[in-house]
Amino acid sequence: MRFVRIPAGEFLMGSEESPEALAAAFPALPRERFLKLTDEGPVHRVRITKPFLMGRHEVTVGQFRRFLQASGYVPESIADGTGGYGWRKDYDPATSPRGDAFEGRLPRYSWADPGFAQTDDHPVVNITWNDAVALAEWLSKTEGRRYRLPTEAEWEYACRAGTRTRYASGDDPRSLARIANVFDADSAALWPRWQAMALPHHDGHAFTAPVGSFAPNAWGLYDMHGNAWEWVADWHGEDYYAQSPLDDPQGPPKPAGGGVKVRRGGSWHTWAFYARSSFRNWNAPDTRYTLVGMRLVRED
Repeated sequence: MRFVRIPAGEFLMGSEESPEALAAAFPALPRERFLKLTDEGPVHRVRITKPFLMGRHEVTVGQFRRFLQASGYVPESIADGTGGYGWRKDYDPATSPRGDAFEGRLPRYSWADPGFAQTDDHPVVNITWNDAVALAEWLSKTEGRRYRLPTEAEWEYACRAGTRTRYASGDDPRSLARIANVFDADSAALWPRWQAMALPHHDGHAFTAPVGSFAPNAWGLYDMHGNAWEWVADWHGEDYYAQSPLDDPQGPPKPAGGGVKVRRGGSWHTWAFYARSSFRNWNAPDTRYTLVGMRLVRED
């Protein structure tokens, strides 16, 4: 894995955009979507007190395979026998109770088979938060250096790379064409019911792209927007930003009775609105999905 040194520094975390501004920028989305973003605020100052090393790319299929071969670890989708999610050409989302874009969970799908072709250079998907932590812990033990998932604050700091715009590439969703594999005309051809949500360009990738296929951000990180959602270390807290410490926030404690882990950055199937630098999504730690992968941090 190749890593980029991220400097210590300060930034403003979160978004203060009004529902009206977002509705104007994303007219295809229903307005109620913009009323469900309270966890993106308040905007607050965060200080990252120590430099760290972040993976230049998302963890790839080949890297994950080598981890499994060397460690003997069995991913949760296989260990629990329930599998993951995947794309099937003749699957109809209308047959799913939730209208899900993908078929699953089914044992036929896993990190090794999300239903579409991947090479060793594509980002691994269909992995759980627990799988991601297992890789980091094994690599730490093997190399004698600490590898881990980034905190949510580290992730947004690195994604923004000094910007305060919606994306590292600017405010215009169309600017993602240069830096991100998101839901565009190529993907929309397979999901015509969501054509209105697609960016108009063709990037040549209907599914995941090999890591590093698009331009990096100003700090040399690739695919911080799009390609695969990335697990981070933090539990999700709806009102955490209002009480977040200034220095190196670690997220809220685990909620009583369970909780959900944050994932960031969007994916190849994500509408531009959800690929914003400030957008927060979350799932249970044992969730595995054909859009979700990981990126590692190595402590300096």
